[in-house]
Amino acid sequence: MARAQVYLTSEERAGLEFLAKNKGGKISELIRVAVGRLFEQSLSARRDSVLKATAGLWKDRNDLPDFEAIRSERDRSMG
Repeated sequence: MARAQVYLTSEERAGLEFLAKNKGGKISELIRVAVGRLFEQSLSARRDSVLKATAGLWKDRNDLPDFEAIRSERDRSMG
């Protein structure tokens, strides 16, 4: 784990102290959880953005095999 120095407003510090006292934890623990959640949201948003940007990317291509026909043949041979 790496050490980081964080500057907080008086209100932020007081709020974190209150939360830490009520949860029985430490301020550093609360900050790590908050940063982790922010990171997860960022990754999720980035993934969603990439998926939206690539949706339908191959829809107009005519050099690809007929996947429906391939699936249909496979289903017949397995059934």
